[in-house]
Amino acid sequence: MNKAARQGEESIRVAIIGAGHFAYRVHIPTLAARPEVVLDSVCRIGAQDLAVIRDEFGFAYASEDWRSVLTRDIDVAVIATPHHLHFEQATAFLEKGCHVLVEKPMCLDPAQAWALVETARRAGRELLVSYGWHYKPGLKQAREMIARIGPIEHVLCHMGSFTRGVFAGDGGVSNWAAVRIQPERETWQNADNGGGFAYGQLSHALGLLFWLTDLRAETTRAMTWNAPSGVDLHDAAVVRFDSGATGVLSGSCGVPNGHGFEVDLKIYGAQGMVMLDIETERLILKLPNGQREEASVPKGAWKYSCEGPANALVDLALGKGGNESNGDIGARAVETLFALLHSAQSGGAEVRTIQREKV
Repeated sequence: MNKAARQGEESIRVAIIGAGHFAYRVHIPTLAARPEVVLDSVCRIGAQDLAVIRDEFGFAYASEDWRSVLTRDIDVAVIATPHHLHFEQATAFLEKGCHVLVEKPMCLDPAQAWALVETARRAGRELLVSYGWHYKPGLKQAREMIARIGPIEHVLCHMGSFTRGVFAGDGGVSNWAAVRIQPERETWQNADNGGGFAYGQLSHALGLLFWLTDLRAETTRAMTWNAPSGVDLHDAAVVRFDSGATGVLSGSCGVPNGHGFEVDLKIYGAQGMVMLDIETERLILKLPNGQREEASVPKGAWKYSCEGPANALVDLALGKGGNESNGDIGARAVETLFALLHSAQSGGAEVRTIQREKV
């Protein structure tokens, strides 16, 4: 039992829905380290792995049926199931009255994404998306720099990672090999369930773009390079944003093993530009007349990890902190990714990204 329960302090009762590789490796240990947290319920398919996780972390209740968890007395829920299940499950726990952290992509369908935002608003609950970089120190300074370059006219947004094995191999990468719970190939290599690089990885870079700016993609033309299974491995798209700005989106699983994540944003305004390079930890503002400002970033500050969203979930349930990865950001990413993939599937035809008004 957690310290909070033993000492009678205010506690937050947590449910994990979809205790797969990432929840086991990141979300559950993060939550278990919080003294306020009681690990109440855990759910996943596969009785043997479920029992391992229940016993290792001391969950009070374990089930392969996520709906049974709705009967539990819980305060927050983490939805880390395959992408196509997020909408129904996140909706159910928001309507139960839980604050909800949902893995990215928030869901697969834009209408469902905005419906989730509305459900959270109606329920008076927080909806967070699992975007780890949003909680890293110093990245908010990019927003301050962007405010100084005038109206945004053009954007370049790129994500590259070492994930070919996830989307077109055995389902994992070498540096995860020692983790007891491994990624499920069906999650990442089934296009119908949201497999592929766009939903699985480019969603990170779009999350950053839509966190730092108010942009919303309006139309998209795209092409993809696909694995034999049909999921995308490399993505290229051109976008018109609702403000009139243009954009180029790019994604690739082709970074060799042993290297870090590539996340590059270049944002061009009427009076300057901002460059953000996550891998080399550079944030630069360029202004007229040769003016240049570079942020001071401690080495390793932007190395990817994802403790931030789970910690924010607990803090928000305790009535403190803030939500740096809210459902609006997640929904703008979903509608962009949806349009990108549908454009590619239709031979690069223009797809209208905005299919409904924001709530």
